Amino acid sequence: MRILLMIFLLGMLAAVGYFAYSAMAVEGDPIPTEGYVALALGAGFSVIVGIGLMVLLFFSSRRGYDEPPHFR
Repeated sequence: MRILLMIFLLGMLAAVGYFAYSAMAVEGDPIPTEGYVALALGAGFSVIVGIGLMVLLFFSSRRGYDEPPHFR
């Protein structure tokens, strides 16, 4: 079972590598400055949202908000 899982995951990795290479090898005009700015803003916003969600996750875990309810 583990061998099948490893083959599947390596196949997915190879497919992702192929698609990434084919996307990078496209002929055409280079990305304009506005494209790089939009890419940087989108990546930065995604990182900020991810950090904020992780902070909320740790906060709720430490305060006990993730515990199951106790009925009296």
